[in-house]
Amino acid sequence: MPDTATPPAESSTIRILLADDHALVRRGVRLILDQQPDLEVVAEAGDGAEAIELARTHDADLAVLDIAMPRLTGLQAARELAALRPGLRILMLTMHDNEQYFFQALKAGASGYVLKSVADRDLVAACRAAMRDEPFLYPGAVAALIRNYLDRARHGEEAPDQILTPREEEVLKLVAEGHSSKEIADLLFISVKTVQRHRANLLQKLGLRDRLDLTRYAIRAGLIEP
Repeated sequence: MPDTATPPAESSTIRILLADDHALVRRGVRLILDQQPDLEVVAEAGDGAEAIELARTHDADLAVLDIAMPRLTGLQAARELAALRPGLRILMLTMHDNEQYFFQALKAGASGYVLKSVADRDLVAACRAAMRDEPFLYPGAVAALIRNYLDRARHGEEAPDQILTPREEEVLKLVAEGHSSKEIADLLFISVKTVQRHRANLLQKLGLRDRLDLTRYAIRAGLIEP
């Protein structure tokens, strides 16, 4: 595992947009970030709306947003920024060790969630992780994710990535293995028409075009060997 406390070799400077409605907090966070050779705060905002305006005029790589801000919250700003600047990475900075905020932050497009109480320890590593397209979660957030997954499983809910029914998965595997619709129908004891309907549903659900796309998907999903 790489040492996230050390800047990557030969890295370019990460340009940061910082938003927090407390000037004192911004000053402290900026001090933490600007001490690093590969991090530079290029713009500061006092609320979510100002953060969006600054994102239009400043070429930032990463936005560090407080969750609780006037006009637009950090969560609202994150959603706007994700649409406005798809390449912009987003970190949420908060004093709230709160599962609800944490899950909302993930849905809003944030790649990390950092507590202000340990920002001096975690924020620099979180910034570098975000720029490597790696999520950064504090220990309590990891526990929340596991707890949420187990609760969903306990109540029989499908995990988010289980978008196919068991029968569709069976059909997908057989299609990817090169079986004809007639062969699949015989193997699964269903009609050819039903196989064709499942195949059409698979293409629509997965946004794919043909058998080759289905085969690639099946390989990525671990249903067949490449």
